[in-house]
Amino acid sequence: MKIFDWYILKRYLLTFFLMLLLFIPIGVTVNLAEKIDRILENKVPFEEVVAYYVDFTIYFANLLFPLFLFLSVIWFTSKLANNTEIVAFLSSGISFSRFLRPYFIGATIIAVLALLLGLYWAPVASKGFNEFTYKYLKNKKVVETQYIYQQINENEYIYVSNFDTKSMRGNNFTLEHFDGNILEYKIHATAIRYIEEDSIYRLSNYNLRRIGVDDDSLVFKRRLDTLLGFDLQDLTPPMYVAETLTASELSDFIDREEARGSSNINRYRVVQYKKLSLPVSVFILTIIAVAVSSIKRRGGMGVNLAFGIVIAMTYVFFDKVFSVMAEQSDFSPLVAVWFPNIIFGILAIYLLFNAKR
Repeated sequence: MKIFDWYILKRYLLTFFLMLLLFIPIGVTVNLAEKIDRILENKVPFEEVVAYYVDFTIYFANLLFPLFLFLSVIWFTSKLANNTEIVAFLSSGISFSRFLRPYFIGATIIAVLALLLGLYWAPVASKGFNEFTYKYLKNKKVVETQYIYQQINENEYIYVSNFDTKSMRGNNFTLEHFDGNILEYKIHATAIRYIEEDSIYRLSNYNLRRIGVDDDSLVFKRRLDTLLGFDLQDLTPPMYVAETLTASELSDFIDREEARGSSNINRYRVVQYKKLSLPVSVFILTIIAVAVSSIKRRGGMGVNLAFGIVIAMTYVFFDKVFSVMAEQSDFSPLVAVWFPNIIFGILAIYLLFNAKR
């Protein structure tokens, strides 16, 4: 690798990590200022607060990874352009394509880090971050208002009209057991509650109806403590559960939830596809940043940064809008996740072509 490559690559990586070191403490400080009352009110142990902000740092970095990368490339490339270094490089006989090579090497290094972050490190951090948030920072009562209807195994289906994740109590519980297409028995209870210390379920106004050939048998009990063939997470998995799973765990989890008829499959698919789309966006945003900032402008670095921030915010906007669209409707998660990369990939090619000219 030549001196020129090392020069660009070092600037690429150092500026990116410096951008992280500058913005992450700001994010931690703002978050701490906002949450300090809750932390003191709940008397959270110091070591848990430290662990939370370690997880928060990784979670925050993963969430804003494209923005940090884009601004860092805009920043140091604009400095090169303002110092007329890019003109000197190109005048010495280096082609624009050759000029881009160290950028692609740096993008490859960052893309590998983004892939490892999304597949392994971010899920662990996300679990700690969300568990701390729901344990200490959210309201005491968190109610899942959505209707829960899913298949829990080959023969059984459950339904709950709503579930309170704090008291672990739900209303209008129904379990149906089938043999093929034939309903064998049906359990209904006006309320279901999970007793954590005994790992059992408490059913109020328990009603069991067995379907017979000639007639049905009915069993009624005011209260019944019993074991049921599903876990509490099967009944109402947290909305953030997909973020806490590694790639293989998430794939298995989606297969199980799909077999159960979960209504949150699109949400889980979005998380799954983003683990691979983020590393690809590193290359697209790098090309756009270089194409935008490699030209010396009259307004200097400020114009390039302003233009770069507009593009970065537009990318984040597209990413969020299409993700929410896929989560809340039948819109394809694959299209939703990759559409911003396709649009900005086309933009990158256009800007690169004009920059070469």
